[in-house]
Amino acid sequence: MPRPDARKLPPQAQEDLRRRVLAAVRGGMGKTESARTFGVTRQSVHNWTAAVEEGGMAALRARKRGPKPGTRMLRPQQAATVVRSITASCPDQLRLPLALWTRDAVIELARRRFGVTLSRSTVGRYLRGWGLTPQKPMRRACERDPVAVRKWLDEQYPAIVRRAKRENAEIHWGDEMGLRSDHQTGTSYSRAGVTPVIPGTGQRFGCKMISTVTNRGTLAFMVFTERFTAAVMLRFLRRLVRHAGSRGRKVFLILDGHPVHKAAAVRRWAEANAGTIELFLLPAYSPDLNPDEFLNNDVKANALGRRRPAHRAQMIADLRAYLRGTQRQPEIVKKYFHAEPVRYAAA
Repeated sequence: MPRPDARKLPPQAQEDLRRRVLAAVRGGMGKTESARTFGVTRQSVHNWTAAVEEGGMAALRARKRGPKPGTRMLRPQQAATVVRSITASCPDQLRLPLALWTRDAVIELARRRFGVTLSRSTVGRYLRGWGLTPQKPMRRACERDPVAVRKWLDEQYPAIVRRAKRENAEIHWGDEMGLRSDHQTGTSYSRAGVTPVIPGTGQRFGCKMISTVTNRGTLAFMVFTERFTAAVMLRFLRRLVRHAGSRGRKVFLILDGHPVHKAAAVRRWAEANAGTIELFLLPAYSPDLNPDEFLNNDVKANALGRRRPAHRAQMIADLRAYLRGTQRQPEIVKKYFHAEPVRYAAA
């Protein structure tokens, strides 16, 4: 017959149990045997004996259960308000002296809003119970226009999709970025308290890349070293149109508002080649809506951040090898569209 859980016993019964266990240990019974005999854990037996050695038999006395003096609990309506505050705003928007939602921020919110003093352990239990977990936040520009974003998601992009189906066009998402030799990603094992040192050349160098991805797993890219200008952009666009044209497809290319994307030379070229390519611009300050950003993150983390190129030629060779390997695995490219902010573009 299974023993009852000692944690569910009344406080006085728990005190009596602790005293019996201690008496058995003092009488010569081993901690493991006494734990098995009385139906408790060996760690509990160890904690009780250590507590008595430090504070005497008074350490075994039953204590009042519930919140500690000076602390309180949130009522259901108050807890719901806290959850709404965490999920809908940042602490500084509520005039709290913190930028991120931590347990200390929740404690301060409960104190200011409801006059309730919560312990950090209590807030931790609340957060777990509410299904909230610590996560790295995504940065979003204050200048972003939520109305423009909603219009893009509800009207503009669905219209592009409908046109693409009618005109047998591929929807490409494009972006460009710079890469530097001193970029580092990830962690390295070392002895505790000793920061690992990774040797690398002190001569910084870099390159740039422009790329596009589609939700069907297509990846196009170009690596270059000069400054990103309209001439570089047009060189890439000609390659992209030539590649899509070989499959009999028109290109619908969605870009951000970089000045080069809106340059007069690029605009005139696109108008002259309207039968093979059209350019569309995302809402301002909305890089999270572009799936190609996830290719950029992948490249920075895996093609560059975990390697140490000795010179620019090696860096470019590693970058091209990684991108060509990704081209041969369309399922990886499709996964760039699985993240929540860009899932709308997956179908």
